[in-house]
Amino acid sequence: MAALGVDVNVGNDDGESNAAIKVPERVLRRDQARLEEAERRRNVKESQTVTEEKSDFFTSTFNDEKTTVEEMLSSCNHNDRDKSQNTLEEATSKIQQLQKFFNDSMMFLTQYEIRQAQASLQKLQSSLAEKRDELLPKKKFAFRSRNTGASKQPPPDQQTLDKSDAAGTVVVDAAVSVNQCGFSNVDSQVLIKQAEEIQQRDVLLSHLTNCKVRLYGCPSTVHIKNVRGCEILSGPVSSSVFVDQCTDSTLVFPCQQLRTHNTTATRIYLHVTSRAIIEDCHGVQFAPFAWSYPGIEDHFKVAGVDPNRNNWREVDDFNWLAAGTPSPNWTVIPETERICSWDVVGQES
Repeated sequence: MAALGVDVNVGNDDGESNAAIKVPERVLRRDQARLEEAERRRNVKESQTVTEEKSDFFTSTFNDEKTTVEEMLSSCNHNDRDKSQNTLEEATSKIQQLQKFFNDSMMFLTQYEIRQAQASLQKLQSSLAEKRDELLPKKKFAFRSRNTGASKQPPPDQQTLDKSDAAGTVVVDAAVSVNQCGFSNVDSQVLIKQAEEIQQRDVLLSHLTNCKVRLYGCPSTVHIKNVRGCEILSGPVSSSVFVDQCTDSTLVFPCQQLRTHNTTATRIYLHVTSRAIIEDCHGVQFAPFAWSYPGIEDHFKVAGVDPNRNNWREVDDFNWLAAGTPSPNWTVIPETERICSWDVVGQES
């Protein structure tokens, strides 16, 4: 059987043509494959170089901006109160810009770089809160809560009565900074904050049981700690939502970043511009954000949250590193089981 191949004419030094030499087709295929592999490696190398350059640019820019914020916070003192307050406001804005820069850069960062940046941002937020507590006066705040009605709620126990007056006012145990607000140690209540109460402020929701919470505005940061059986809905959050020790609850909010720890049997209706992170969680379910109220479009703009960019199902589980295998710790809520409308409570006209 004749071998398949291609005839190639070979000339001598005098320009005369010798007999055709048959090159086997398998040799040609091998040479073609070798050329294609070389081209592929070149493209991979170029792509890797671009990624490394982007990563280097991010690290350099991020660290420069972080240092600037740290210097701004260090410059704040009691000698010039008005100047310090303006500096704190500027630092808050810079941290939000740095958070957005990080969110936009995540696609080409390594997991290590992501964790380092997240830790740095969290440290800046903590330093900012500490500096506010140090320089701005503190006082106790009372937060108005509203009962859903005697037909739906059981009578409050003695502990609730100790923390509430006859009008239903809940007092937070610890002193709260003027730039922070929230609800703590409440059972079976409807808790509401209007836009002017939470505008670009840190909100703390802690030790709540069987409560409905509505935040009609755009907080700077939201901390949800030790809640059980609660339904918490919030307007757009400028930076991060931190969830810890949450059980059998429903959370609904848009934000730049979500970090969830030690949480079980909880549904999260999410709009997030980066990627959600869970750790030490079980039975967490996700669905796209599905809540609206008058003015929410303006609140998206104030918070700097892109309404057209939602990575609600891009979830990183730090306890599940098996590549190519979905984490068993979170799932997507089936469309037929998703809540599309919510009780309207406490909305100002």
